[in-house]
Amino acid sequence: MDENILLQCRGICKQFNGIPVLKNVDLDVRRGEVHALMGENGAGKSTIIKIITGVYTMDEGQIYIDGEPVNITCRQDARCSGISVIYQELSLFPALDVTENIFIGQELSRYGFTRKKEMRKRVQELIDKYEFDLDPAAIVDSLSMAQRQMVEILKALSMDAKLIIMDEPTASLSASESEKLFETIDRLRKKGSSILYISHRLEEVYRLSDRLTVMRDGENVGVLTKAEISPQKVTTLMIGHEITEDKNRERRSRYEENCLEVTGLAYKDILTDVSFKAYGGEILGIGGLVGSGRTELIKCIYGAVKPDKGTVTLNEKPVGRSVAKNIRAGFGLVPEDRRNEGFIPLLSIEKNLTISSYDKLAKFGIVSRKKEIDFAEEAIKGYDIRPAMRSLPVGNLSGGNQQKVVLGRWLSRMPKVLLLDEPTAGVDVGVKHELYHMMRALAISGSIVIMVSSDLEELTRISDRILVMQDGRFFEEFSHEMATQSAVLLAASGVHTEEGTAL
Repeated sequence: MDENILLQCRGICKQFNGIPVLKNVDLDVRRGEVHALMGENGAGKSTIIKIITGVYTMDEGQIYIDGEPVNITCRQDARCSGISVIYQELSLFPALDVTENIFIGQELSRYGFTRKKEMRKRVQELIDKYEFDLDPAAIVDSLSMAQRQMVEILKALSMDAKLIIMDEPTASLSASESEKLFETIDRLRKKGSSILYISHRLEEVYRLSDRLTVMRDGENVGVLTKAEISPQKVTTLMIGHEITEDKNRERRSRYEENCLEVTGLAYKDILTDVSFKAYGGEILGIGGLVGSGRTELIKCIYGAVKPDKGTVTLNEKPVGRSVAKNIRAGFGLVPEDRRNEGFIPLLSIEKNLTISSYDKLAKFGIVSRKKEIDFAEEAIKGYDIRPAMRSLPVGNLSGGNQQKVVLGRWLSRMPKVLLLDEPTAGVDVGVKHELYHMMRALAISGSIVIMVSSDLEELTRISDRILVMQDGRFFEEFSHEMATQSAVLLAASGVHTEEGTAL
């Protein structure tokens, strides 16, 4: 066995209810490398990570650490083997300081008294060693998201972690915060730490990884070196076939009889005099940096928050400030935080799909059970929601299939206006293209589709127009033909470009 390999997984198999989800998976991570793991939602990434960290036990296979076989049956076994994991949802206590968070559950004490001075000294030594921008006495609630990630990393290092697993670590970070995290990862690599990095973002994987393992349908389908990583090769491995691009598609017809008009909208100190029109038949993209007011604008239009002033009209009729009334008027919202705002995890796929359409499924106030079942089954089939079990709780689905449920709930109503906030965040490339297809089909049918996205490639690819927000107002407009990622980013930073039209 190669002495340079820290973690080695061989022939890992796992079944749930007789259905194989991992099939003879091999995975290894070398010392001092960043090894990326990619695959579609449901490919088996989460399952293999949970086996490595002791959340699940494997049915077959063997894990080796430093060339020695280990038996990992619980999280404590993983920690003892030098494995630590940092999830998307950080496990920090906001009211405690950095030192308290790092030593929680393993505090240093003497004669019953906590040795906080010694703990703080040890944390400072770690901070100095890895050149982190942190104060051991800072309250976590006062830190940026990037600094909180650093606290999680320090916690792992304080437990002598040899391997740090990062699961979608930039999901809630801005571009600048993500760059700080990347710098931290580079420092960790130079100090000899090994990192297993799970991400859906190919640009991050290319920026960070020394090698990339791609999974599909519970199997390892390829291991690429940095020189071999390319968008075409990775996406082909992930989904099993090539994806054709449609950047040069024909323009869709504009249905001006379906028009949403926003005039002079203002909200707290976040939105200032926002005005624009959106038409049926088009996908209107809204770009801008984090904090520019994009999400608040969407919520004001939907009626989830009440603006301080301004008007919203749909086909010259005032839009109310009640979510229930707006849904009946033809509005739908796919929120950024799908787990907390987009669906109810414990309810079934069927209930989550039908919950907003009881007005269409009821007669004299009583919901027809047959109509409810038919509605759900048609949506599950039409939007390829997997597994196709309408009784399965949505919380048990992969992120991509959860998003299909959220989007499918509204598409089945054929809304006049669909508002989408970061619709493809955290989903794999194959599901992204399925979601794009759904959005385009809705626009072609004459609906207004308004999409907020931080993904510049996504904005420039599928939007017919792009409005860029800057400091709570629209700064510049781009047509599909003129939009480039660099121009949109410059506009979001407050720089006018030749490609755009100043607003």
